[in-house]
Order: sequence, then C-alpha cells, then structure tokens
Amino acid sequence: MRNKKISLEHGAGGKAMMNLIKQIAIKEISEKKVGPVGLNELDDGAAIDIGDENLIFTTDSHTIKPLFFPGGDIGKLAIAGTVNDLAVMGGKPLALSSAMVLSEGFPSEDLKKIIQSMNATAQKAGISLVTGDTKVMEKESLDEMIITTTGIGLANSLKTDGGLNLGDKIIVTGNIGEHETAIITRREGIEIGEGLRSDVAPIWDTVEAGLKIGGITAMKDPTRGGLAGTLNELASKSNIGISIYEDEIPIPSPVRNIGELLGIDPLQLTNEGKAVIGVEPERSKDVLEAIRKTENGKEAQIIGKTTKKPRKKVVLETEVGGKRLVRAPIGAPTPRIC
Repeated sequence: MRNKKISLEHGAGGKAMMNLIKQIAIKEISEKKVGPVGLNELDDGAAIDIGDENLIFTTDSHTIKPLFFPGGDIGKLAIAGTVNDLAVMGGKPLALSSAMVLSEGFPSEDLKKIIQSMNATAQKAGISLVTGDTKVMEKESLDEMIITTTGIGLANSLKTDGGLNLGDKIIVTGNIGEHETAIITRREGIEIGEGLRSDVAPIWDTVEAGLKIGGITAMKDPTRGGLAGTLNELASKSNIGISIYEDEIPIPSPVRNIGELLGIDPLQLTNEGKAVIGVEPERSKDVLEAIRKTENGKEAQIIGKTTKKPRKKVVLETEVGGKRLVRAPIGAPTPRIC
C-alpha cells in the first residue's frame, strides 16, 4: 500500500479491504487483544473473558445512500448491523453507543425519523442505547450523515468464524441478496413490482433459537461480500473446504432477475438480516427447524457442508451437475451499501 491512495474498493468488504487492514492497520497497532478474540482474528467483534462468560465488543460505521430505502433506513441499519455482529459471536445484545456526524442543513424531521427507527429496532432487539455523540460538519464536507454504533453483548458460549469441523452442515437463515438489490433498484429507478425490500433486521432471536439446540460450530453474517465472501472467510479461517448446492440456496426471483440484468452474482450481494451457520450434522435438522420458527428465519435452508478438499475453498455444485469455485469478491458491486 506504500504511496498508494485509498479507493472505494478498500471499504467494500472484499479482498482489497482485507489487504488494507492487514498491510496497514494491523501492522501499526501494538496491543490487539485482551481476551480470546482480538484484532488479529478479524472476526465480527472482539471477545473479552469475564469469568464464566465472554463480553462481546463490536463497532461499525454506516454510510448508506439513500438514507431511506425499501424496508428500512440508516437508523434501523445501524442498530441491526451491530446487534447482528454481536449475535453471530454468540453475544446476547446488552448495550449500544451511537455517534452521529451530520451535514450542516440536514433536515431535523429526517433526523427525528432516523432516531425513532433506531429506537424501534433497539427495542425489538432487546438492547439499550446508553450513550452517544453528535457532530456537525460543513455541508460541502459531508454528504448527509454517518452513524457509528458500538455494541456489547454477553456470550455463554463464544462462537467465531473459524470453528468449522469436517462434516458440518452449512445453514443460511433466509433469502439472500435482498438488501443490496433493494438499494440498487432504488438508486437506478428500476421498477420490478411490489415486494422487494431490504432484509435489514436484528437477528438475535434467530441465532438464539439455534444456540439453544446446540451443535453450532461457527457463525458469520453475510454483509459486504455477500454469501460468497462469508463462505470463503469461514473456509479459510477453519482450514477446511465448503461445498454448497445451487438448488438449495434461497435466492428470490427479483434478486436473480436483477443479477442477470446487471451482471451481478447474487452470491456476492450484501445482506443485512441473515446469518451463515455451521452445525454438527447430527443436530443440523433440529437447528434448522428451530430457526424456521423465528420471524426472520422462515426461509432458512441447509445449503451445503464442509469437506476435506479443496482446503480453504468453496465449491458450488450447480443445478445441472457441474462444479465451480466460488471466489470472494475483490470489492463490492455497489458503494455505500451499508
């Protein structure tokens, strides 16, 4: 990265962002861990041992455009995104902070709507917003607003994105690609009929239902980089292969159609209300059944399993019997998606 400038790719959740973090951020920070999971692990958050439990600690910034979109807004996204990062590490949401940077001239009524949305989403997730900060910048220096949320949760059983074992089944908790597709169609003015909305939602209840059954070995939420990026990260960190079945992946027709129209792989599209979960095979059906009983898990599917080879790779078995590698995206199809 020496003498190079930052591009939009470096914030898109793919290989470019990971290289930036590894080559600059991690190298320049000395103390990176105070518990079992820290900065070096590059998980969805950190874990701090506090006796019989782990305190899960995570932070996220939100720059989405437009601020209001089908199915949500930046306020709902800010709360749900942080709650979900806690959830996939096994953390029951406890408390949040929120820092807002506003552009001069930002409509106060829009701010009120966003804060009301944050409140409603926090209530639904069972988490308290306990502290925050507000700054205002000159209009020409900032486009509308940025929200940064930091969350803490408590985990009785810590989960990471590197815990998969051979033979584990892979569950995705619902339809993929809805969030990014909703944003793309709103930005581009594409009319595809009623019903396509972002999936943005807090998913602790869905994750908790699976945790109560037991047998979960690893979790991650497929946000930037989509299902493809998440599966590759799980495979790489677990030092194992993953095989997925094309006909089992829940892709709604509007997502598939927009993908074909714009040349975008649905597996690389951002999601904001889903989890990818590795489960011991003997408990996978029970976990799936429990997840399907929750509000945001009704479309959950077992989409694949872990394999011995090819190690650290993801293979898609197509509907016609072929196979292809599923690669992690370098960047993301759409900037400012979350």
